[in-house]
Amino acid sequence: MASFQAVAERPSPRTFRLAHASRGAVVESARLPLPCAVTREWAWGEATGAGVRVCLIDSGVDAAHPGFGRPVSALAVAAGPDGDDVQHRIVPDEAGDQAGHGTACAGIIRDLAPGCELTSVRVLGGALQGRGEVLLAALEWAIEQRFALISMSLSTRRTAHKEALHDLVDRAYFAGVTIVASAHNRPVRSYPWHFPSVISVGSHSLPDPERIECNPEPPAEFFARGVTVEVLQPGGGTALLTGNSFATPHITGFCARVLERHPGFGTGQLKHVLAAIANNRI
Repeated sequence: MASFQAVAERPSPRTFRLAHASRGAVVESARLPLPCAVTREWAWGEATGAGVRVCLIDSGVDAAHPGFGRPVSALAVAAGPDGDDVQHRIVPDEAGDQAGHGTACAGIIRDLAPGCELTSVRVLGGALQGRGEVLLAALEWAIEQRFALISMSLSTRRTAHKEALHDLVDRAYFAGVTIVASAHNRPVRSYPWHFPSVISVGSHSLPDPERIECNPEPPAEFFARGVTVEVLQPGGGTALLTGNSFATPHITGFCARVLERHPGFGTGQLKHVLAAIANNRI
């Protein structure tokens, strides 16, 4: 069976080596022709993501964590009737987050877009690994539910489910569902972040959670804070973690803000807005 995983790295006291990370390059404004000026005030102003439905596909959440402020709906993928491993079901998540990864990502989304309607679907276990069939079931369900945003801080290097995964992210694109996907922490080819129908995210090392960088050399299209990020952890605590996994929910939060102000925007428009307001444009 094909597997997938999310990788979170604890920061080294001396250095870190994170693939798909910002090198501080700038992007010339001439590369992004605009019909009018696009500023952060225009993009989201005082928006908090109110009313925007966001689905986080990850390791689940500690739904009782006080840091969330507002409730987070916690669901999981379960086998179908009689243990059928093909007909999966989406059920209430009774096990919760055994890894801390999903709680961390959910906390970042809720911190940047406190008004969003956040739903967690658990597909990863305590070792941050899972099965391809489970991921596909969760993603298909989220697309059918027409979430505005799907945040995925995970990927697979296996090719067994590549075609089905590609079909699903394309279906999401044409359905007006935007997928924000994490680039792998290592310099390898994995999916779905390599697909152009998603918003792909790597990391910058600056401490500003509001900083966005547009990458002049994709496939990782945008960089957000992903180094030594203070994140929520199950049980009510916090931790300092590093990885593209934690840059991704920053971009998801920004997109939720934009969609509150501009609810008709799809993936293409969101990419354009993020590039227009990037801090490394000259």
